[in-house]
Amino acid sequence: MSEPLVHVRDLQVRFVSRDATVHAVNGVSFDLAERESLCILGESGSGKSVTLRALMALNPPRRTKLSGTVRVGGHDIIAASERKMADIRGSTVSMIFQEPMTALDPVFTIGRQIAETVMRHEGLSRSAADARALELLELVQIPSAKRRLASYPHELSGGLRQRAMIAIALSCRPKLLLADEPTTALDATVQIQILLLLRRLQEEMGMGVIFVTHDLGVAGEIADRVAVMYAGKFIEQGPVRDLMRRPLHPYAQGLLGATVHSGLRGERLTTIPGAPPNLERVPQGCAFAPRCPHVGEDCLPKVPDFRGPSPDHMARCVRVSPAAVTAEAA
Repeated sequence: MSEPLVHVRDLQVRFVSRDATVHAVNGVSFDLAERESLCILGESGSGKSVTLRALMALNPPRRTKLSGTVRVGGHDIIAASERKMADIRGSTVSMIFQEPMTALDPVFTIGRQIAETVMRHEGLSRSAADARALELLELVQIPSAKRRLASYPHELSGGLRQRAMIAIALSCRPKLLLADEPTTALDATVQIQILLLLRRLQEEMGMGVIFVTHDLGVAGEIADRVAVMYAGKFIEQGPVRDLMRRPLHPYAQGLLGATVHSGLRGERLTTIPGAPPNLERVPQGCAFAPRCPHVGEDCLPKVPDFRGPSPDHMARCVRVSPAAVTAEAA
């Protein structure tokens, strides 16, 4: 079998300061095939964005301790030097950030920012890079694209800024696109436009996509597979249709019950009591136990292994039927 586009095993990310050590990611493992889309779902503070940034080595270098295996497009990300990462970013993996106004440089025009990225990675001349910038703005469906090349970020609406951010991310034809809640700051109509655009571009360019969100509706629109994250771990993984119809983990069930959808018409939304744990101290057993309605003594001694109805759909919960278990459990 060929190597997957993304191969992550036992990824650990700690932020170390003089006052405390925060265990932000605690043993994440997954693979992503070419042209596949994975959505990482969870509350704020669960480690989603930190995981995404670890794939590009974008966490603060002096305060971050990484361990495990991270391979993207055949490159060892943890072992790579900063000089090597400068070549990998853009050409192999790119990211769309949550707030484009802080990601885009306010003193350069949109066209110049795209052109410089292309010139750095592909060695094109200025005129060829400018032509490529125009082509990219048209690709992401920015109206009056030629005029927008000379616009500064503050002159664009939120939706157009996000489209410009997507154009920059796609400028060097990456194999992997990372999207860190790119629709959170947008209104509903613009959200769906951006999601449909990303899905179309993924199919046309043959990219793998990892999408971070806390919105189940977004996951349903763009993902092939969903991973639910809590307290720095994946606690459920499965095909998007299976996970939406029959979530296994009580946390995933709570997220689905707290989301407005057609199946809940006329019913009360559920709430998940309590708050996520303080990751300065890693919980010994199931991290969700203090908030779980089904908690028992068997949840507390150790972190549950993955189990579920099939190898494709599994959760870390002792209440799930162990029809299939992971190799680590065996």
